[in-house]
Amino acid sequence: MNMEQFKQVKELAQSSLEERRKHLAQPSAGHVSLGKPLRTVIFTVTWAVFLGLGLLVGGVVAGPLGASLVFPVSLFLSLFPAWWASRICRVAAQWERAVILRLGRFHSIKGPGVLFVFPVMDTALFVDTRLLTLDIPHQQVITRDNVPVAVDGVIFFMVKDTERAVVTVQDYRYAISQYAQAALRDVIGSMTLDELLSERDQIQSRIAQAVEERSMAWGIHVDSIRLLDIDMPEDLKRMMSRQASAEREKRATITKAEGDKEAAVNLAAAATTMALSPGAMQLRTLQSLDGLGSSPSNTVVFAVPTDVLELVRGLAQKTLHGKPDVPTQS
Repeated sequence: MNMEQFKQVKELAQSSLEERRKHLAQPSAGHVSLGKPLRTVIFTVTWAVFLGLGLLVGGVVAGPLGASLVFPVSLFLSLFPAWWASRICRVAAQWERAVILRLGRFHSIKGPGVLFVFPVMDTALFVDTRLLTLDIPHQQVITRDNVPVAVDGVIFFMVKDTERAVVTVQDYRYAISQYAQAALRDVIGSMTLDELLSERDQIQSRIAQAVEERSMAWGIHVDSIRLLDIDMPEDLKRMMSRQASAEREKRATITKAEGDKEAAVNLAAAATTMALSPGAMQLRTLQSLDGLGSSPSNTVVFAVPTDVLELVRGLAQKTLHGKPDVPTQS
């Protein structure tokens, strides 16, 4: 496999992984029909009642022979009232509201629980009032300092006014998703890269506020908007990594220099104290010998008394200052 084929396979794997991630991030289906068992019961009972009425009428009019002749016709004709009666009853879940349009005009909002919708005249549109989530796909944005970045996120919202969410906007999910993408590009485009990386909470609040101001007219409340990923070019990532490494090295060097400075000050103070006290140096020497005596190392230490050192120092000073005067003979 050459390099080009490897790149193609890698791109295909990344694209499939991205598609799978988007598929998992998509919300589940909207309205789930909860009234099927109830409608089945109504259909069966209505069908049996109308079938029995047909057989009863046929039996009264023409006797048993008429009932047997009317049976196939009643069996077929009773399907229509049974179907109509079963379509009247609908069930809305606790988190659903049904917008009823009667002959195309807004009539009322019903739910949750059992509600009655008259076929042909009424149309029921179910709206989920729970907290909903929508994925904001990757948006290519250029920051104020001309740095290209790719940002994606997620928006959390809920429907507060069911009537306006259905009547005012065609598809409130698609509308708020598109408006959130535009607001994200506008807000991030007005900031620098450093602000984008350091003021994430402020950016999220500004985007949510911008979307909230517009979505209130649609009957939608924006709970929050969160940024999931901020992708930058690879060369910019490497430069930022080198910058961070240099900053850490700078702090380490400064810390080491400050430690050396404090150590030098302390050593100078200790030397001054030992110079003022003649026995301090000898005590320090004995303490060092005591510390080395318990060490398992094979180190040999020759201890020289401090008095000898003082004598050698005095002789050296006399030698440097000059020889003593010798009397001359006359």
